[in-house]
Amino acid sequence: MTDTKFSSASGAAEHMCQTRLLSIKNGEPVTPTFSNAEMTRRVDALRNYMAAQDIDAVLFTSYHNINYYADFLFCHFGRFYGLAITQTVHSTISANIDAGQPGRRSFGDNIVYTDWQRDNYFHAVSTLLGKQKRVGVEFDHITAENLTKLKDALPNAEMVDIGKACMKMRMIKSDEEIALIKQGARIADIGGRACRDAIAVGVPEHEVALHSTQAMVREIAKTFPHAELMDTWTWFQSGINTDGAHNPVTSRKIQRGDILSLNCFPMIAGYYTALERTLFAEECSDAHRRIWEINVEVHEAGLQLIRPGARCCDIAAELNEIYHRHGVLQYRTFGYGHSFGVLSHYYGREAGLELREDISTVLEENMVVSMEPMLTLSEGLSGAGGYREHDILVVTNDGAEDITKFPYGPEHNIVVRG
Repeated sequence: MTDTKFSSASGAAEHMCQTRLLSIKNGEPVTPTFSNAEMTRRVDALRNYMAAQDIDAVLFTSYHNINYYADFLFCHFGRFYGLAITQTVHSTISANIDAGQPGRRSFGDNIVYTDWQRDNYFHAVSTLLGKQKRVGVEFDHITAENLTKLKDALPNAEMVDIGKACMKMRMIKSDEEIALIKQGARIADIGGRACRDAIAVGVPEHEVALHSTQAMVREIAKTFPHAELMDTWTWFQSGINTDGAHNPVTSRKIQRGDILSLNCFPMIAGYYTALERTLFAEECSDAHRRIWEINVEVHEAGLQLIRPGARCCDIAAELNEIYHRHGVLQYRTFGYGHSFGVLSHYYGREAGLELREDISTVLEENMVVSMEPMLTLSEGLSGAGGYREHDILVVTNDGAEDITKFPYGPEHNIVVRG
């Protein structure tokens, strides 16, 4: 790009206001997360689906699909991002505030829109896809307001849903994805050990969580030196704070006899992995141990049920029977596991691959799922607290490989100091 000289400030301002789109080339492309062959495989599979369904173009707007098909994880911060794909076009759409980073990161091309006029984002979409007649969008992600603006930008286009079809494509992981997920599980175990090492009576939850998160970030940086480091976190909960799976960290200090919940989440290039364990500080009452051991029994049974050919709903039903036999089914708070891959606590979800009663998906080789039963007993009940164990399994051709190695259960996770 070349600089343009203006005779006055007003002339410069007028020119800038007319600048709606930019192509920013700043530096060399970064080392990608996946090989060119892997990214091409993903895009080719999408284009084959588009051709079969008579879809001329796709506009992705979600974190997960933009990342999956372009290796670019955007920062929303009040602006909109996209990935436009046709049989010949493959371009991310990014805001000028991010300058050249999206261009360096994206697999394929990148176009930048400026803030000088309202809705320049939709002008970029129109520039890339204005002649297309049938456009796939993610109905489960795009807002009603933006769908209206998109229809105005592409007045001759019919909008069809692409979200569910892409979710199904993402369910089956490639060898490269599984290799990355295995590294994530290993790093989650490192976070778990750091978390356990920091546990002591009188230590606040946030200090335990910080120790764990730092250990994981450092290991990600060591293992993936070209990766962007973002979003890795730990939820460490104690006492009553263990009742929810997603309760945030607080400054509550650990007390003797507390039930504890360790939740480590390393994020590598938008790929989420997790380690979750129940622990106790110094001692565990008989009432608590009884509930904990029931949950461990369900966890171990669930690990054996994950295999190719099993239906998600059937796994849930069989595990429900164990809880029912022990008289604690009413304390179960959610399903028994979910898919892994491009997802996070604030974006993405392969909702068609969850171990729940209302999901009939059949497990297949190279799916990656968790086993994570949870019971929550409210304050005032014998054994009160939230109990959860969590392993990640890769479905193989004849079973499943458990890639989580951190130990679980009362024999390992009653943490005694001194």
